[in-house]
Amino acid sequence: MAEAPAWARGLVAAVCADASAPPPRLAWRQRKRPTSSGVTRRRDGSISMVAGSDPLDQRLTLLHELAHWITPAPRRRRRRIAHHDVAFYAAAFGLYRHHGIPDAAALAGESARYPSALSHARALGIPGAAAAWAERRAELRRRRRSLPPPRVLVVEHRVRLVRDGRWSRCGVCGVRIVGPVLARIRRRGGRHVVFSR
Repeated sequence: MAEAPAWARGLVAAVCADASAPPPRLAWRQRKRPTSSGVTRRRDGSISMVAGSDPLDQRLTLLHELAHWITPAPRRRRRRIAHHDVAFYAAAFGLYRHHGIPDAAALAGESARYPSALSHARALGIPGAAAAWAERRAELRRRRRSLPPPRVLVVEHRVRLVRDGRWSRCGVCGVRIVGPVLARIRRRGGRHVVFSR
């Protein structure tokens, strides 16, 4: 593990000083790829970065993780934790602007990782977000139209749960059933169809 570069340590100190937050420990690794990634661990008091070769993406990723660091911890909603909601993106886009990342670069970087960033940026009135959101919707529609129609592999049937090691499967078609669908089927049964493209 390499020591974080001076610009990254300075950025962490500046953001935390502005937010009156204690600075996290910064772990830094370098990788031979263009994009960067990072993770914020509040309990450990750390931010871990895997830095790619693109300096703008390094800066954007570090600011993204710092936005996690300085915003309140996300609350659980409907059994999920919303890490990237509109409140988070309000802080993140504020940091990007304050530290010299153009809105277009921030939108491109965020939406490449998290497509939901476009709808949040649009709600926040970030310039270019509405056009990028509309283009993404149009692209998804084009992709959907270009797919062949689905074929029915297994006709509709009643799900019969069987155990397969630690997993639950449908005894008719063999499809693994997990999460909320499994809980619902255990409570009141259900039917499904298996499709293929």
